[in-house]
Amino acid sequence: MKKKKQAGSCESCMYYEYDEDYECYTCQMDLDEDEMAHFLLEKHYACPYYRFGDEYTIVRKQI
Repeated sequence: MKKKKQAGSCESCMYYEYDEDYECYTCQMDLDEDEMAHFLLEKHYACPYYRFGDEYTIVRKQI
């Protein structure tokens, strides 16, 4: 039996960053059409790219 990856919140993902062009937070991963449809339509979508990023790991990535 395949174990489903635990869903995380976009706000705690290290790929969720502020985009100055759009003036809002966006996911920096390039989701394909199917992944985006699942993300928009499923209430509890388990993103395959989710990676927990606390403020320290996110700041280290930006430097």
